Amino acid sequence: MIYLCSQLLKINKQMKKIALVLVIGAVAFMSSCGPSAKEKEAKRIADSTRVADSMAMVQAKQQRIADSIAKVQAAQKRVADSIAHQDSVKKHLIKPAKKAVKPAGTKKAHKK
Repeated sequence: MIYLCSQLLKINKQMKKIALVLVIGAVAFMSSCGPSAKEKEAKRIADSTRVADSMAMVQAKQQRIADSIAKVQAAQKRVADSIAHQDSVKKHLIKPAKKAVKPAGTKKAHKK
């Protein structure tokens, strides 16, 4: 029985060595299967280009929104100015604007 246990221990030590060699081999194999340096650089460039394009799109959209807000504010200011002008006219603070008169067409004298 003692002999059998010692034989099992020897086999067990050999199995541990074999298992260790297999694990080291598997780790080495997995690390060698990764992308190459050129592939990593190409991916980095593609990612940075994609991010730059996305940022440009966001900035363009923000600019369009700011332009729209400015147009609306300008229209609101024109309306407020018109209302203020009409109130001033009603309160006789200012004279009403004269209506635009179209210039009369000048007739050319026919030369004989």
